[in-house]
Amino acid sequence: MGGPHGGPFLLFHVLCFLLTVLEVGSQNSKACALWCPPNSSCVNGTACRCAPGFISFSGEIFTDPLESCDDINECGPPSPVDCGGSASCQNTEGGYYCTCSPGYEPVSGPAVFQNESENTCRDVDECQHRPRVCKGRSICINTEGSYTCQCPPGLEFNPEDPRHCTDVNECTSGKKPCHNSTHCLNSVGGYECRCRPGWKPIAGSPNGPNNTVCEDKDECSSGEHRCHNSTICVNTVGSYTCHCRQGWVPRPGFQDKQMITVCEEIFFPAWTAPPGIKSQRLSAFFERVQKMSRDFKPATAKKSMQDLVRSVDDLLKNSGDLESLGQSSKHVTATHLLSGLEKTLRTLAKAIPKGSFTYRSDDDTELSVVVQEQGKGNVTVGQSHARILLDWAVAAAAGESGPSVVGILSSQNMKKLLANASLKLDLEKLKETYESPVRGAKVTLLSAVSSVFLSNPNTEKLDSNVSFAFTLHEQPELKPRQELICAFWKNDGNGNGSWATSGCWKMGSGNGSITCQCSHLSSFAILMAHYDVEDPKLALITKVGLALSLVCLLLCILTFLLVRPIQGSRTTVHLHLCICLFVGSAIFLAGIENEGGEVGTRCRLVAVLLHYCFLAAFCWMSLEGVELYFLVVRVFQGQGLRKLWLCLIGYGVPLIIVGISAGAYSKGYGREKFCWLNFEGGFLWSFVGPVTFIVLGNAIIFVITVWKLTQKFSEINPDIKKLKKVRVLTITAIAQLFVLGCTWVFGLLLFDPESWVLSYIFSILNCLQGFFLFVLYCLLNKKVREEYRKWACMVAGNRYSEFATTTSASGSSHNQTQALRPSESGM
Repeated sequence: MGGPHGGPFLLFHVLCFLLTVLEVGSQNSKACALWCPPNSSCVNGTACRCAPGFISFSGEIFTDPLESCDDINECGPPSPVDCGGSASCQNTEGGYYCTCSPGYEPVSGPAVFQNESENTCRDVDECQHRPRVCKGRSICINTEGSYTCQCPPGLEFNPEDPRHCTDVNECTSGKKPCHNSTHCLNSVGGYECRCRPGWKPIAGSPNGPNNTVCEDKDECSSGEHRCHNSTICVNTVGSYTCHCRQGWVPRPGFQDKQMITVCEEIFFPAWTAPPGIKSQRLSAFFERVQKMSRDFKPATAKKSMQDLVRSVDDLLKNSGDLESLGQSSKHVTATHLLSGLEKTLRTLAKAIPKGSFTYRSDDDTELSVVVQEQGKGNVTVGQSHARILLDWAVAAAAGESGPSVVGILSSQNMKKLLANASLKLDLEKLKETYESPVRGAKVTLLSAVSSVFLSNPNTEKLDSNVSFAFTLHEQPELKPRQELICAFWKNDGNGNGSWATSGCWKMGSGNGSITCQCSHLSSFAILMAHYDVEDPKLALITKVGLALSLVCLLLCILTFLLVRPIQGSRTTVHLHLCICLFVGSAIFLAGIENEGGEVGTRCRLVAVLLHYCFLAAFCWMSLEGVELYFLVVRVFQGQGLRKLWLCLIGYGVPLIIVGISAGAYSKGYGREKFCWLNFEGGFLWSFVGPVTFIVLGNAIIFVITVWKLTQKFSEINPDIKKLKKVRVLTITAIAQLFVLGCTWVFGLLLFDPESWVLSYIFSILNCLQGFFLFVLYCLLNKKVREEYRKWACMVAGNRYSEFATTTSASGSSHNQTQALRPSESGM
């Protein structure tokens, strides 16, 4: 076709084909048309006819070569074939047929038919012909032309498999099919309405259907209960409980108000006298308690509590030989009484009916008790002496199911046994407050002693704090280093006790009362405490000064005994004065502090010895004044008292004073913190009185001595320089102040312990009295100095002959003026 003649050749063939067609058409105008489409037949050379079941757009016969014959849908509009009921028309290519609808089948004849007249369709029962069409417990239900699967009553289709049925729990479905007095019991495919345990159907009502109605069954009245004979049956809604009888408590291991509760009768607690305390009054009290125990009946528990309070009042009011007990024994007795009262009253209170009562004895002792069921919220128990506020849940003991008890016993008479009891303070806190160590406190009871008891015996650490309000029967005037504190009586575990403050603090005061809070319970009271604050500097000065004085006094004693040139009546007085001061200072330094806080035999002995030694020292100081008077004022009228009289006065007078004091009031010796004279009853005047008399007498002698010395200095040398005279007189006067004990005037003027200036002056001067005596009697005495030189040379190995020759030559020039100089005469 790509040759030079390809194009003309193709055009020639096309023209030949067209001419042939035109020629054939013109020759066969009456022949069949060759272009009839499928599903049609030729009518003539220009028309075609659609086959049955087909039709063209122009109708059955068409002439347009471009038309086609399409299938006629006999089953569709506008004139669908009527196949009859329960049948459906099915269109086919060029035709149709009728068949029975699903769920139907022909009774007779073919399954395919052409019109309604041939229709014999009838419903098919799938549930009979197909028994497993529905699975599980579902039920097949035939319908017109079909079927359905349904669950029986009480069942529902499983969401995971709609053909399987599962049980419906009508009791939990929220439909509440049963009455609220019944209990719904679910079953497979259903439920029942049954009465709960402890209930029964009302009269005429069945037990099971959904119309069942129940009522409570009274097991107690019907006798169906199983309560122990030690309990009482109490009916409850749907059940019952077994309560202990009045005056009975659950046995160990059981709880009250249970179906298996077993109870036992309340007994008076065993309470005997404290061991080691010998007292007829105390023994009589516990015999009375034992009689109350034997006669006790739970029905008379309230009367027993009142009798017990009166018995304690009688014991404390008419204490008898209890007064003669030592302080430690009194505190042991008080601890035993307080703990025993708490235990006994707690037990007896459980036997009284619910409610509250208050008893006040003739001696103003009050007992208040509240008994009620356990619960929440606060409870207040009050009386005239004290009130307590606590959470009711604190009162119940762990595992206790019965009524709870809260009680408070307030006694004024208990103060007698707790007098002079020690107080354990928070010393670190007080040290921070006063910036000095606190040695202790002297306390005064300002309120009644109030003991609190609960059903709960474990009250050492409470879940919530307890508030107290104490009434003050005295309105104290607080001085420096004094304050009101909330204290409790603490058992030390050995039967003894003391006041303590840990776990208690003061909240406020006003209108004659003090409010406190505590995290535990015990016996409480309001105390006024006075602290003794120790000055560390003053204590150091005292110890160092006394130690130095002891060394100097020992040297003085050896000097007066060994140096013969100074022997005489005055030396005798010096010697015994130094001996008394040495012994007294040594005892003071070693035993003045009472470490235990209890006044025992050792402390009393130390106080007696100090009283005697210092009184003897002052008596010898008075003899110093007498000797000085004879030496200066009556120099030409005698040599003073004889040695026998000196010893009788110096040692006999203080012995008489101490003997009378000890015989009149032996308890005046010893204090809680120091082994010295007690301040009570003016007993201190047995020392202060004689000292004041001696100091005043020596002060008069001192004034006379200085006046006479002034005259003698003027008579001996009228031309002596005024400045030198003043210097000599000043040295002499100062020396005699220490010899005559006039420095104790500062102690007599020390009325206020807060006056630190006088305290320091008094301590320094008197602690160094031995040092001053050594300087005056030994170092300023020329004869003593010569003996010291002699002893020093003997120790060094030098010959004494040369030394003695020199000293004898110098000694011949002594005159009366030198003899009167304090530095040489020893005055």
